[in-house]
Amino acid sequence: MIRHIVFFTAKDKADIDQIIDGLSVLTTIPHARRLEIARNRKSDQLGNDIDVVVYGEFDSERDLAAYKTHNLYLEAIRRVRPLRELRFAADYELSTDVHFAGAAGLSQIARRSRPADTG
Repeated sequence: MIRHIVFFTAKDKADIDQIIDGLSVLTTIPHARRLEIARNRKSDQLGNDIDVVVYGEFDSERDLAAYKTHNLYLEAIRRVRPLRELRFAADYELSTDVHFAGAAGLSQIARRSRPADTG
C-alpha cells in the first residue's frame, strides 16, 4: 500500500475554506482506498505553518498514478494553485519503506537497508 500525504499553506488565511473545498473533489476519484482532506489543528508546539492536509492510501503505484492523472485531480490543481503558497508532498510504500510502526515503534514492518559488514 502507498501512503500519499500533502501539506498546503494558504497565501491568505481567509482562503483556507476555499482550498479545502477545491481539494474536496479529490475524494470522488475512484483510485484511492482512502482519501481525507483536513484543516490542520495547529496544535504542535514547534510549528503550525501547515494549513491543510491531504492523506491518501492507494493499493499500488498504478492506482496512485491513475489518481494523479485523473481529470478531477487536474481540476483540484486549477482551483487550489492560485490560493496556496506552499505544497509539500510525500509518498511511501507501507510494506518496504516503513521501518517501525505500532506502539512506541516496537514492531518492525520492514528491515532497514544496511551496508554489508566490511570488517
